[in-house]
Amino acid sequence: MNVLTNTLKGLYDVSGVEVGQHFYWKIGGFQVHGQVLITSWVVIAILLGSAALAVRNPQTIPTGGQNFFEYVLEYIRDISKTQIGEEYGPWVPFIGTMFLFIFVSNWSGALLPWKIIQLPHGELAAPTNDINTTVALALLTSTAYFYAGLTKRGLSYFGKYIQPTPILLPINILEDFTKPLSLSFRLFGNILADELVVVVLVSLVPSVIPIPVMFLGLFTSGIQALIFATLAAAYIGESMEGHH
Repeated sequence: MNVLTNTLKGLYDVSGVEVGQHFYWKIGGFQVHGQVLITSWVVIAILLGSAALAVRNPQTIPTGGQNFFEYVLEYIRDISKTQIGEEYGPWVPFIGTMFLFIFVSNWSGALLPWKIIQLPHGELAAPTNDINTTVALALLTSTAYFYAGLTKRGLSYFGKYIQPTPILLPINILEDFTKPLSLSFRLFGNILADELVVVVLVSLVPSVIPIPVMFLGLFTSGIQALIFATLAAAYIGESMEGHH
């Protein structure tokens, strides 16, 4: 009887898990999602703190933490060079920022079941668990590849919309709208699903079962950050005609 009671209680707790519950802050005349700002600041603090530690005492022959961060930088440079081409240099900071912010945000959601932290109103979650964050990142990517194309090719950049034939003009324009949509919804959907699975399992069996799922979440979170950064670099390279 106790087992049945505990099971029913667990199912009742699961039924209380909500998606998209927010608490709001008034900043000027705007209403913003306060929980997204909180977790974003945590992620930014982690990144800035890590960067400060990495450059605090640089060595000619890197060891330990410096060696790790140099490996990360080299990895990001390889992604940028592969997707953009020889003119990848100026875009490494942008691609690196996208990759690291998304990676740490995703991992924070995989390691910390934010939703079980109670707030007066709303719930905490990884920044990338909010569609507003992923749409903002996708729009930044769109702005970047438009800027790259216009800087490289001038107004002739818009000639791509009538290639290989003017008949494809509507489809080519539509493609520029679908790129940020696919980037944002892919990232948002995967992170939301992963966090919900962890929260449900923690509610039902808080001891052992959620741990393998959390490790799987770490893997998929890293893959999602890599996919986003790679596609962003590929779009920039394509707009510059450096990659097809």
